Amino acid sequence: MKEQLEAIRKAALESIAATAEESELEALRVKYLGKKGELTAVLKQMGKLSPEERPVMGQMANDVRAALEQAMEARSAVLAEKAMEARLEAETLDVTIPGKKPALGHKHPMYTVLDEIKEIFINMGFEIMEGPEIEQEDYNFTKLNTPADHPAREWSDTFYLTEDSRVLLRTQTSPMQIRAMETCGVPIRMISPGRVYRKDEVDATHSPMFHQIEGLVVDKGVTMADLKGTLNAVIREIYGPDTVTRFRPHHFPFTEPSCEMDIQCHKCGGKGCPTCKGEGWIEVLGAGMVHPKVLRNCGVDPDVYSGFAFGFGLERLAMGQFKISDLRLIFENDQRFLEQF
Repeated sequence: MKEQLEAIRKAALESIAATAEESELEALRVKYLGKKGELTAVLKQMGKLSPEERPVMGQMANDVRAALEQAMEARSAVLAEKAMEARLEAETLDVTIPGKKPALGHKHPMYTVLDEIKEIFINMGFEIMEGPEIEQEDYNFTKLNTPADHPAREWSDTFYLTEDSRVLLRTQTSPMQIRAMETCGVPIRMISPGRVYRKDEVDATHSPMFHQIEGLVVDKGVTMADLKGTLNAVIREIYGPDTVTRFRPHHFPFTEPSCEMDIQCHKCGGKGCPTCKGEGWIEVLGAGMVHPKVLRNCGVDPDVYSGFAFGFGLERLAMGQFKISDLRLIFENDQRFLEQF
């Protein structure tokens, strides 16, 4: 048995030293140390030995097992190091080769226009104020002098969130004008940009979700001339000094008198086309002098103060700025379209 153990030790150590793969080393472990391995087979013969020989052969067998396990661990470490060296050599990067420039995004055309408008108004002394998109009915309608029977307050026109019609998705950013007067008092100059929601059918110039920029000026001695001068200055700053505008009488419950402002169609120059629906003009905002009832609702004396308010449609401004013919292109996230800007 002694000779068998020595032969196993010698043969196993030579085989271990010659292995080149981890799989070969595992095969040798099974061959010599496994349940059916050669060393195990020798140990099963221990019962044939005399009581005096068993301790000696048992100790020798343990020594052989320990020697093989130690040799396998050492060889495994060597093979792992060689594998790492081979991997590093195979995956070496040439850092001198020019890298691939990552594709960078850019500002959405609509927000490019929004930032330009913000800068224009800030330079004119306006503050930027933002309000909640989920609004109370009082702020969205009642305090803006919108009567209870007004069509805009119907379920067919507005997205209500509660059965009692007290909470809704705001239909305009005008509620922020009320909040601003209640919080900051007067005099005040502010604009409030943000998303608004209406049950509009989608077409080239309408969407159920769009962006508005509402503005408010309240001070002593403010007149309609201030409104027209301010809005003309803003529009010509956006579209250029030769931009043609017009003001038309209109009606809004929160302003009196009220008007709408149009710009000459950027696609057809006023001749009429699908973008302007053949009219030659594109409506860009509604405006007017703040109704005395709205001022009183906010605790402002209309006999002392007056003001004007206005509301831009941001998408329509972007359409004019970038000569976009269909509003739906702004929301479709088509890279072929967006990469032009």
